[in-house]
Amino acid sequence: MQDVEFDQSQKLYSIPSVLGKKRALWVSGQLHNLSAGCIIAAGFNGSFHWIYWIATLIFSGMLIYQHSIVKPNDLSKVNIAFMTANGIASVVFGVLVIAALLLKW
Repeated sequence: MQDVEFDQSQKLYSIPSVLGKKRALWVSGQLHNLSAGCIIAAGFNGSFHWIYWIATLIFSGMLIYQHSIVKPNDLSKVNIAFMTANGIASVVFGVLVIAALLLKW
């Protein structure tokens, strides 16, 4: 998102340079929906411990938070959304999934 002008000037075909910022955020949202759907499906398929479902709620909430603070005409919070929030969501999800797996035994 931050490099869209550079990508366009260099004829690079990144999603934001081809689709524009608004549609690129929509694509990002759809990919995050797919990601959340996959972790939900994995939870049902794996019959995981209830801690897994807490992890899923936190992870999904962080995805929603990311998309709520970034706007196509205001990218001032993009680093918070996609670096900090993703980092926190990944670590928390990973730790809780490991805990859920250990408690399943």
